Amino acid sequence: MIDIKNLRDNIDATSVALHRRGYKLDSKKFRFLDSERKALQVKVETLQSTRKKLSEEFGKLKASGSDIGSLKEKIDTINSDLKKENELLNSLLESMNEYLLDIPNIPDQSTPDGFNENDNVLVRKVGDIIATNKVDHIDLTKKIDTDLASKLAGSRFAVLKGSLAKLQRALISFMLDIAHKNGYEEYYLPYMANKDSLIGTGNLPKFEEDLFKTSENLYLIPTAEVPLTNIYRDVLIDEDQLPIKLTAHTPCFRSEAGSYGRDTKGLIRQHQFEKIELFKISKPESSMAELEGLLANAEEILQLLELPYQVIQLCAGDIGFSSCKTFDIEVWMPSQNKYREISSCSNFSDFQARRSNIKIKCKEGKYFAHTINGSGLAVGRTLIALLENRYDGSNLIKLPKALEPYFKSLDLKI
Repeated sequence: MIDIKNLRDNIDATSVALHRRGYKLDSKKFRFLDSERKALQVKVETLQSTRKKLSEEFGKLKASGSDIGSLKEKIDTINSDLKKENELLNSLLESMNEYLLDIPNIPDQSTPDGFNENDNVLVRKVGDIIATNKVDHIDLTKKIDTDLASKLAGSRFAVLKGSLAKLQRALISFMLDIAHKNGYEEYYLPYMANKDSLIGTGNLPKFEEDLFKTSENLYLIPTAEVPLTNIYRDVLIDEDQLPIKLTAHTPCFRSEAGSYGRDTKGLIRQHQFEKIELFKISKPESSMAELEGLLANAEEILQLLELPYQVIQLCAGDIGFSSCKTFDIEVWMPSQNKYREISSCSNFSDFQARRSNIKIKCKEGKYFAHTINGSGLAVGRTLIALLENRYDGSNLIKLPKALEPYFKSLDLKI
């Protein structure tokens, strides 16, 4: 959520900044709602003040034995008016909150201009592209079974068998160990979240159609970002605790609303997939440096796995709803002859902290924290990249040395 005070004081500049990401701020609606709120608050405060004075007078008259009938009628009338005005004010405040929850984060000045992915900026390429085979991962092995998954659950799921299931487990352990080495504390988390948690991260109310909702009014998490962020919801953090660095492995669940027909084959785009999340809370002045550090932590995994990749900075029109600055890491996929996203690393500034009420305490007072997160990495896409980039042309995948402690044999039969 953006700063409402800044919106009041700089609404035109805020509108221009949001226009960079393709969002049209309804300034007229905000001015109307804010004006109505102010007028109603004045009415409520005036009625409360009048009631207080009359109540004091009522007490004195009653103690002296004087007639209190007419004064009681006045107080009753004020109570009735106050109830009506309070109901109007609460309704208006709810409308204002809905208005604010719909507004995305303001892009950082260092986020380049642009309207869509075609305007994103290449930061660097790492590693040489050696693999030339065009065989899709789903055609390389029968140990990825989407037909069986369809029988068990439906489309956009997969069953991994034998050595591939073991490789996925090895990748999860490997990624968590790298995160731990880099100072992230590991958490085991619920795979469901309540509404407040999803509002806090910006998934609700805007993106409800992308979520799976249970009969208990809980949602399957789309990413561990949701529970990790909300560990600190309504928490006042001592400044000397920062930066906070957390990690977690969870399955992620996404309905993929509106993406039908895209990447339906194999493991690229599924309703359920595994991911390692890297998450930080920092001071505002150091959050961009923390973003660069998190990005380096995610890149390290691909470097150890000896997979070619590139880093892209997203333009203002392509960053996520809650983000002010984002770098995507894209790994080379030989079968598609292009790079595909395997991690998205973002600085959310104080946007999520305002929605989740995450504040930092210092000698001078309190202020909103900054949150940063990214994938370290998406496990399924990493597995695909290993299969396709390290396929020997017959029936073996030559695994990198970094996985030897986790997988023992570096020759994976497929």
